[in-house]
Amino acid sequence: MKPCLFVASILIFLTCNAQQKIDLLVYNATIFTVDTNFSTQEAVAVNKGKIIATGKTTDLQTKYNARDKINAQGKYIYPGLIDAHAHFFEYGLGLKNANLVGTDSWDAVIEKLKIFASENQEGWLIGEGWDQNDWPEKAFPTNEKLNELFPDRPVLLSRIDGHAVIANKKALEISGIQPGAKVPGGEIEVNNGVLTGILVDNAAGLVYRNVPGPSRAQIKDALMNAQRNCLAAGLTTIDDCGLDYRQVLLIDELQKNSELVMRMYVMLRDEKENYDFLFAKGKIKTDRLNVRSFKVFADGALGSRGACLLAPYSDKPGWSGFLVNSREHLDSVAGIIASHGFQMCTHAIGDSGNRTVLKVYATYLKGKNDLRWRIEHAQVIDKDDFHLFGDYNIIPSVQPTHATSDMYWAKDRLGDERVKTAYAYNDLRRQNGWIPLGTDFPVEDISPIKTFYAAFARKDSKGWPANGFQADNALSREDALRGMTIWAAKSNFEENEKGSLEPGKFADFIITDTNIITAAEKDVLNTEVLMTFLNGEKVYEKK
Repeated sequence: MKPCLFVASILIFLTCNAQQKIDLLVYNATIFTVDTNFSTQEAVAVNKGKIIATGKTTDLQTKYNARDKINAQGKYIYPGLIDAHAHFFEYGLGLKNANLVGTDSWDAVIEKLKIFASENQEGWLIGEGWDQNDWPEKAFPTNEKLNELFPDRPVLLSRIDGHAVIANKKALEISGIQPGAKVPGGEIEVNNGVLTGILVDNAAGLVYRNVPGPSRAQIKDALMNAQRNCLAAGLTTIDDCGLDYRQVLLIDELQKNSELVMRMYVMLRDEKENYDFLFAKGKIKTDRLNVRSFKVFADGALGSRGACLLAPYSDKPGWSGFLVNSREHLDSVAGIIASHGFQMCTHAIGDSGNRTVLKVYATYLKGKNDLRWRIEHAQVIDKDDFHLFGDYNIIPSVQPTHATSDMYWAKDRLGDERVKTAYAYNDLRRQNGWIPLGTDFPVEDISPIKTFYAAFARKDSKGWPANGFQADNALSREDALRGMTIWAAKSNFEENEKGSLEPGKFADFIITDTNIITAAEKDVLNTEVLMTFLNGEKVYEKK
């Protein structure tokens, strides 16, 4: 061998051996690390499920010898998206029910249900997703047509927000509901002494408890379907808000068997057996599962007029909604949760509901703290109450598409003045300097891209209104992305392991075809997730 060739061979040998062997290198990308400086990089190196470096393509190619290499060809990489408020379990099970989302009239609901019933000829007829606010006649429907079509088969159809249902006569009979019955924290609607079938908030539980539960095989199938759709949307962690401890045990089992790869942050329902379980067991924390919080309800929803307001609804004089749980209950639960060092996450929509929760929280948080107690939705806030979020480090966990779904009728419910401090996401962000974002799916669309768009553009998927809904409360694009990544992780006490693409964190990331930070507004909604990675393993690829 000639001397020059021998030297070259030695150099190649030494270079290859000097390189660190790793599992994956993704390069030729624009990588939004969402670190403290919101820096961008060109390449990311992954080993054993963790990020070990980000930097320039040439530098990382020189330093690392990767088993797998992906040339991103100029595409865009973001941390895996985190949905800070959703209902993963419920969503999966709901995929088997009649889908009534987008129906533009009660007649359209009936037609969809007839088709569903012909394809599912046994058992209860369950459907979800109707919204009377989208219909020409915006009043609640009544159940005469359901009674006529299904005299011997129970029917239960939930409103889009899950805070109201309509049941047919058969379902009401099975549940033993009579005109004049009262339910604390709920409403049973009657018209001229006859049940209309409308049940609001706690009243709906009188029927739900009679619906046969799914089998274990059906639940597992539902979770797999939910996971598939979430990964395709770029979601890598889901906050599931309000599960039973038995559901948590199933999730843990499926994760340990590597059947469920989705990372889950679970809030347990406000029920004694769930408190007993978690207090005895202690906080549950694995790489895939985190259980350290409880989901509590203060009031209902604005769309069904169950949200608790300080003054009556503008479109229903004399009616201010209600608390679904008394202040005494909220106070008692807060004391128990605080004494055990767990996180409290409370659903509050109306300004009275939010004020009640803020003041109960203040009793136990006692000023500045890092307990990260959350108010889920924080939808209508009195102007004098915003400071309480900052005074007690209370975290508003919001869903931007609620604003763009409700904007068509929110002013009718609240009036000209009160609506100005509703869906006030940027005002809320200012209180603590950060705010987690979610979708609340299946109440809203599962798409985190729609969440991002609604957060910064304050428009719905049709691009309406032209100047944005109360645009002074829009988040910047950077903050919208933080809200779906590092701030969502922080709301779950997980900011040191996920939410940004930095060394030492899980290699959870997505590759998309669009730069959502700089793209024209009209192009953002067309963003497609091309690949999703969990622990550096590709779990979704667009065909």
